[in-house]
Amino acid sequence: MAQHMRKGAKEQALTANRLIDGVVVYLKADGTLSESLQDAEVAEGKEAAEALLARATPFVENNEIIEPYLFEVEKADGAIRAVSVRETIRQAGPTVRLDLGKQAELAGVHG
Repeated sequence: MAQHMRKGAKEQALTANRLIDGVVVYLKADGTLSESLQDAEVAEGKEAAEALLARATPFVENNEIIEPYLFEVEKADGAIRAVSVRETIRQAGPTVRLDLGKQAELAGVHG
């Protein structure tokens, strides 16, 4: 399982793509998946991040998600934000039109 973050990352979330439709999903604290980064469990520290990554294994084994990995996030103003441009783009969906779909819904989240 890949990781897309800098080595000193303090807060991390887990993302993957749902196999049935390819949609980006995030692992929640209750052990379910969500399409919203705002629902994601945020792991603080290396051990918590490793445990979060391990919790994705059953989803992979059941062919629900593919390629789960950790990425760096930060909490600001009550919201969870991806640190990297890559994850900001994945969260918003295809970069075609900013007035449609997820991109329109996330207009205030991009910071």
